[in-house]
Amino acid sequence: MRLTSYQIGQFKTEGYVVVPDLIPASILKQVKAEYADLLDGLYEGWFVDGLVQTPGANLDFWGKLLSAYQAGCDYFQPMDISLPGDRIMDDTPFHIGPAVFEMLTAAPLLDAVEQLIGPELTSNPIQHVRLKPPAAKLDQAEVRAHITATDWHQDRAVALEDADQTDMVTVWLAITDATVENGCLQVQPQASGQTILPHCARTQTGIADGFVDETKALPLPVKAGGAVLFHPLTPHASLTNITDGFRWSFDIRFNATGQPTGRSHFPDFVARSRARPETELRDWRACKDQWGAARARLAQVPHIDIHRWSSDAPYCA
Repeated sequence: MRLTSYQIGQFKTEGYVVVPDLIPASILKQVKAEYADLLDGLYEGWFVDGLVQTPGANLDFWGKLLSAYQAGCDYFQPMDISLPGDRIMDDTPFHIGPAVFEMLTAAPLLDAVEQLIGPELTSNPIQHVRLKPPAAKLDQAEVRAHITATDWHQDRAVALEDADQTDMVTVWLAITDATVENGCLQVQPQASGQTILPHCARTQTGIADGFVDETKALPLPVKAGGAVLFHPLTPHASLTNITDGFRWSFDIRFNATGQPTGRSHFPDFVARSRARPETELRDWRACKDQWGAARARLAQVPHIDIHRWSSDAPYCA
């Protein structure tokens, strides 16, 4: 994937760029199949345990997700591609499979990121799946960012301080079409000299009131396989899903190799190295094992907080 000079310029000046058709259709198909198999196993267990009432054979992928959510079954963490930011246990689930790993290391994706931050690329561990149900089906108390609309924030501000100078790119990858109606990403183009804005530690860590002019928000719809690439200082949020279907995306990050990731207690790996290609990780099992080892280690130590912001700061009152 070769970015145009206009796309590169837009990223450098405004902090974001939309790139259609970034991930090949073959990889999207494999990711969907991998997740369908994963959900089949989860759903069958919930059905056997009496947690869901409708047999899985009577539901498609989306029906199973909705049935699980409405029954209070946690489909998110078993399907997420990283460990959570809260307390980690020996059996905390996560998902790394061959299709997910192929997506994380897809050549067109790495080609695009390389043109923005250079040829030595590390897969950053701040990464998530997003499977957002229709807002009309949400529990009224739902506040989790991976389930409902995401508050305005900057990715640099939700990483730890050691990564404040790290060269990093977020790739917001659409697995299904992302539209204004189903809750696509929206950004506020970077201001000249953009800095980290004050954030507040609320139910979601978000930019303090008064620091984002939402009238200048720019929705960024993108077709399945396309992506929004944005700078870690770019303010962004997601819209509410007002359709009757799910919206599926991934948040994937890359940083320049050798620089802090902002989650040093989570594993990273070299996704591309022009200087030392032998250092690239090419086996999905090794990636999964890294996360498994991190889980075993972190389950035995006090919780490591991933938030830097205080809810009692003056701008959060």
